[in-house]
Amino acid sequence: MAADRYDAPAREKHWQKAWDDKGLFEAQDDGARPKYYVLEMFPYPSGRIHMGHVRNYTMGDVVARFMRARGYNVLHPMGWDAFGLPAENAAIERGVHPGKWTYDNIATMRGQLKSMGLSLDWSREIATCDLEYYHQQQKLFLDMLAAGLVDRKTRKVNWDPVDNTVLANEQVIDGRGWRSGALVEQREQPEWVFKITDYAQDLLDALETLERWPDKVRLMQANWIGRSEGLLLKFETMAGSSPKGFETVEVFTTRPDTLFGASFVAIAPDHALAQAIASSNPDARAFVEECQRHGTSAAEIETLEKKGFDTGVRVAHPVIEGAELPVYIANFILMEYGTGAIFGCPAHDQRDLEFARAYGLPVLPVVLPPGADPKTFEIGNEAYTGDGTLFNSDFLDGLAVVDAKNAMADRLEAREIGGAPQGVRKTQFRLRDWGISRQRYWGCPIPMIHCETCGLVPVPDEDLPVKLPEDVTFDVPGNPLDRHPTWKNVTCPSCGGAATRETDTMDTFVDSSWYFARFCSPRANVPTDTNAVGYWLPVDQYIGGVEHAILHLLYARFFTRAMHKTGHVALDEPFKGLFTQGMVTHETYKDENGKWLFPEDVATRDGKSVHVSTGAPVTVGAVESMSKSKKNVVDPDSIIGTYGADTARWFMLSDTPPERDIEWTTGGVDGAHRFLQRIWRLAGEAALTGTAAGTACPANLDDDALALRRATHKTIAAVTSAVERLRFNSAVAQIYELAGTLSSALQAEAPTEGSKFAIREAAEALVRLAAPMVPHLAEECWKILGNQGLVAEQAWPEADSSLLTEDTVTIAVQVNGKRRGELTIARDAAKEDIEAAALALAPVARAIEGREIRKIVVVPQRIVNVVA
Repeated sequence: MAADRYDAPAREKHWQKAWDDKGLFEAQDDGARPKYYVLEMFPYPSGRIHMGHVRNYTMGDVVARFMRARGYNVLHPMGWDAFGLPAENAAIERGVHPGKWTYDNIATMRGQLKSMGLSLDWSREIATCDLEYYHQQQKLFLDMLAAGLVDRKTRKVNWDPVDNTVLANEQVIDGRGWRSGALVEQREQPEWVFKITDYAQDLLDALETLERWPDKVRLMQANWIGRSEGLLLKFETMAGSSPKGFETVEVFTTRPDTLFGASFVAIAPDHALAQAIASSNPDARAFVEECQRHGTSAAEIETLEKKGFDTGVRVAHPVIEGAELPVYIANFILMEYGTGAIFGCPAHDQRDLEFARAYGLPVLPVVLPPGADPKTFEIGNEAYTGDGTLFNSDFLDGLAVVDAKNAMADRLEAREIGGAPQGVRKTQFRLRDWGISRQRYWGCPIPMIHCETCGLVPVPDEDLPVKLPEDVTFDVPGNPLDRHPTWKNVTCPSCGGAATRETDTMDTFVDSSWYFARFCSPRANVPTDTNAVGYWLPVDQYIGGVEHAILHLLYARFFTRAMHKTGHVALDEPFKGLFTQGMVTHETYKDENGKWLFPEDVATRDGKSVHVSTGAPVTVGAVESMSKSKKNVVDPDSIIGTYGADTARWFMLSDTPPERDIEWTTGGVDGAHRFLQRIWRLAGEAALTGTAAGTACPANLDDDALALRRATHKTIAAVTSAVERLRFNSAVAQIYELAGTLSSALQAEAPTEGSKFAIREAAEALVRLAAPMVPHLAEECWKILGNQGLVAEQAWPEADSSLLTEDTVTIAVQVNGKRRGELTIARDAAKEDIEAAALALAPVARAIEGREIRKIVVVPQRIVNVVA
């Protein structure tokens, strides 16, 4: 060998250039071979890749290289989810244009990804901020508009009065804008929406067909879609207690069985009745305004202190004659769900219980848990939400919950209020239409025009793209497009009069909802080339974080259906297989002042953690997901520059199942590096000891050679199966085992020709099996072994089925049912030979001594029982 150690950082660049020079990873629309489309969720170009990227893209690359070696035409592209708020923040904070910041970051991250040796088709690279990409996205918007899938709705939004923009629920923290710190307002304003609710039932039903998706992801989506069957019922307001025009309050409930336990009705702060009361009642108005200063996410609502305002309105109880219920405005009721009104049954709903306790309202249990005594059963601090039988409920008493729901629905459907049934069975969905309007510059412009004469007018196809102006400023809060002196002023394409452009841009989730289709034909002058998407889609294996399990994946599923309806694709489901990998974690560190430290700032001296520079004590905290805020991050460039990319790749695949979190440790990285050096040495030793490349297998093999060949082919079968199932850690374990077996074989003195062949075969198999995981090292070892060409061009090794089964088996031998020994014999030995060999065993002979053998039972390849 040329050196004592393999210099990974230097040699990896050599092999990356060799792959690029041959264009090995550029996919062709080649119908002669079966296709395989593997895709990892594309990154946001924030500046640098992190270890989560390394893990994600390594897994995808193993799949891509594995399938390519198995003869598939593999598409493995890369792009950038490049629009979004961070670029605008950078423009504000650094005084740089969002485009420059974004493209500079892309250049940096592209270089980092290339240093990992990923088998990506860079010829298909896209960025969602590229004009040619968002041009086609605007075309998709207009096609969806024509198909009736786009609408303009006035909806409640979180409004930051300082930044002058809509905020997502996640950007409202303790009622304030996450960046400005201003108190957030709840506003009604028009926005563009995609009508995802048109597909609610289909999106739910189709989850059953996604057999290669994790169950937890399918469940999360089902819960988000939130199909519920219940009753839409009317509570009649008592005369004189409510404003004119509010003779009823309509409630949707999934628990009509608990009506006898109702103690109040609650409405959302922006319910029409609440607004009517607030218009003339200062106290009600103040309460509504207070409610409007918090976010509307389900998580925030759940943690709020439950507050209400007694409106003075009273409604008649639907089934208890003469009973009335108070109507409250409540801060935990949202207009977006159901009708914006609920009836509260505190005994059987935790939020209702907390509210009732706060306002001294009755808590009457009406569902009795199995085995409970109706005379003594009470509700404490927790509502009872389980199954049971009805009690304290008149005509429902003794019924199971499901039967009670139907009985109550039957009763209320038969009653009338104002000429209509008091109750109507109805199916509702939690899912709401997707609001895509954002008051941002750095996003895809919405191709619509506002004309005072014609109203809303689509931008004609021939006038696309609507290009973002370059000359914008960020010195004033709000959307730069809205105050641009010329960009928004246009001529109406319908009447020719003065008009203005839509200045909202699209939610960046739109950008990532169809990029997988664009990769199929990234340079087409239409959104998709139907032949290309017909060949490549669906994505065979999609890999990404579980944090995208709901919104991104749900939106992508909807968007694919929309593109099907508009003729851009011929399928509904975009991702055939989905895998969600775990996070990369690391210890956290703080100095004496409680400030976070980077791992490289910490050293271990005399068994204690100290600051590298000062020697001051360091507190070692919990192992948590790597994050910039806590500084427990490791720079991939540092690892690749020191150990090489293959070490980082191997560590990410080792030990830990890929769906679980993996802890990054220095010891683990060192161990991975040592093993790769060992593979390199084994290849060198095998090159010297084994037969020459291409030597045929000898006709006769000694036992040692045969044993090594069996181990090799069993490893081939095991690794193949493991990678097929994405059990990368299992594949790694098998490779470790084969390396140990090969190492032992190399220690033998004076190996036979058969053993030399087996050593050569084992070494080549070891290299080819490891190639998808450590591709640079594999190329180096392939060369050391004297082979021609690149290992990246080699077919995947096939296991010889005849070597997967042992020639001999070990059989237990019993005398009168008691184990006396075991017998190793040829697998295909005749029954007579097995009997004779069993009787020849000394322990068996002693157990039988002096007795007559009545019969011998032989269960082939398992057991022999001598009855004496």
